[in-house]
Amino acid sequence: MALHLKAARVNAGLKQIEAAKALEIHKNTLISYEQYRTIPDVEMARKMAKLYGMSVDDIIWTAES
Repeated sequence: MALHLKAARVNAGLKQIEAAKALEIHKNTLISYEQYRTIPDVEMARKMAKLYGMSVDDIIWTAES
């Protein structure tokens, strides 16, 4: 079972503001991803995967779950 995006961020030891800054996005955009209102595009999924220590497939699977 894939982790939720919020859980992935928390497991990486990051607060929302820290992750948003590292991803170069607004905090509200990150919140939107975590609440499944929007799905990150492939480039953002790559950035999130690197930041969270996950594979791109895990990020995409998690976002679509």
